[in-house]
Amino acid sequence: MSGSHRAPRGGSRAAAREARRAQSRRRNQLIGAGAAVLLVVGGGGVVAVNAFGGGDSAGSKTDGGDDDKHKGDANLLADANALIDAPTVKSLTPAGAWAISATADGSTAPDKSFVCQPQRFADPAGIRTWVRNFRNPTTRDTAVQYVEVSNDSTAAGKTYTTITGWLSACVTPQMRLVASYSTTGLGERGIVAIFGQPTGEKTSNYRTISVSTAGQATMVLEYDSSGTAVPKPDGVLSTAGAGLKRICDQPGAGCTTGTPSATPALLPSSESPGFMAPIDLPVLTAVNKPWVSATSTTRSGTGCEKIDLKKAKAIGYKSLTYVTPDADVPTEFGLDATVSKYASPAAATAFVTGIRKNVDGCAKASGDAVTVKTTDSITVGSIKGEAWRAAYDTGGGKVATYRIGIASNGSSAVYVLFPVLKNLDISDKAFTDVLTRAAERAPLYK
Repeated sequence: MSGSHRAPRGGSRAAAREARRAQSRRRNQLIGAGAAVLLVVGGGGVVAVNAFGGGDSAGSKTDGGDDDKHKGDANLLADANALIDAPTVKSLTPAGAWAISATADGSTAPDKSFVCQPQRFADPAGIRTWVRNFRNPTTRDTAVQYVEVSNDSTAAGKTYTTITGWLSACVTPQMRLVASYSTTGLGERGIVAIFGQPTGEKTSNYRTISVSTAGQATMVLEYDSSGTAVPKPDGVLSTAGAGLKRICDQPGAGCTTGTPSATPALLPSSESPGFMAPIDLPVLTAVNKPWVSATSTTRSGTGCEKIDLKKAKAIGYKSLTYVTPDADVPTEFGLDATVSKYASPAAATAFVTGIRKNVDGCAKASGDAVTVKTTDSITVGSIKGEAWRAAYDTGGGKVATYRIGIASNGSSAVYVLFPVLKNLDISDKAFTDVLTRAAERAPLYK
C-alpha cells in the first residue's frame, strides 16, 4: 500500500473474521454439549477431557477407573482440614480481615472457580477436588483456593499442564495478561499469571493466579484486587507456599516445598511461534468477546511506513490478523502483526531504524495530508522501538487514523497496526504494552 493514504482492504480481515467465527461456534457447541473436548495446552500438546465431572462421595469426582493406575494415596485430602485458613490468607494483603466465605467439594464445586477456567475439572478421572473461597469486607478483595487430587504424580502433571493451558489460551472476555512468572519452591513446578481488566482511566481489576503441582496435588490460588498498579506476586507466592506446605505435610502426600520465588517469564502460547496470544491483546470496554487470530497478507503499511521486507533482507516473515468474530464491530476492526527474522541483531535494528525514519518524516513529506504524532518510544532490555498515532486525509472530509508500532528484539522485528474507529480506540499506554508484548514474543519465530 506504499504511496496510498487509505485503510487496508477489509477482504482478508473479513475472511479471517468469518473463519474464526465458525471455529468459535463449533468450540462452544462442543463444550455446551458436554462432549469430549480437545484442548490445546501449553507447549502445543492436545488433550481430550470430558466437559463434566461426577461422583457421589464427599470431594470425589469419579468411581476410581483403572486401579492399576492408582499409585498414590486415595485418602489424600479426604477432608478440608488441609486447606488454607483465614489467617494464612492474611499474607495476600495486611489490610482488613479475611474470612472463609465458602468451602465446596467435588460434588458441589461450581463450574468455574478461577479466571479462564472453561470447565469444572482439569482431571475428570482424579480422586477429588476442593474449592475454598475467601473475602475481605474491608478491602473488598476476594481469593479462592482450588485443589485437584489426581491418582498419581504423572496425572497431576497432566492436570497442571491442562490448567496452565487454560490460562495461556484464555477466552474469558476483557482479560489481558499483564505480567507472568515461572516459580521455584512451589512444588515440582509452577507459574504466576496476572490478568488485568481496566475499570477507569487509571484503575484496573487484577486477578493474580498461581498454579503449582506437588505430588498428587495441583493447586490454584487466585487473588482478586483492584488498584492503579500491577500487583507484585509476593503475597500470592507466600500464601501459595503456605497452602502447598499444608498439603505436603499430610500423611502419604509424597511431596515437599521450598522457599517460593518468581522469575519473569512468558506463558506458553498455542498461537504461531513468535506471535501474541489473545490474552496479550488490549481490552476494550465496547468489546465483550475474546480475540482470535488468522493468517493474513503481509503489506507495506498505511503509506508512511514503506515496509519492504525483501529489501531489508528478512530471512523470514509472517503476518497474523487478530479479530473479535462474535462482537458487533465494523469489519475494519482488528489488530495486525507482522514478525520478521534477520541474519543478525544489527540487521533487525537497521530495518526498524529505517521504518522509524519513514514514519517520523512522513508528515513533513506529505504536507497537510498526513498528521503523525509519536505516542511513545520503547527501550526495555533488548527491545527498542517507537509507537505513533497517524491520521490520513482520505478526501471528502474523511480521515483514517491508525496506531502504528515497530520494534526490534535481537534478530527479530515486529510491526503492529491498529485502526482507530469510533468508540473503538485504546490508550497510548495500552498500545505501547501491546507492542512491547509483541516484541517479547517475536524471538520465538523461526
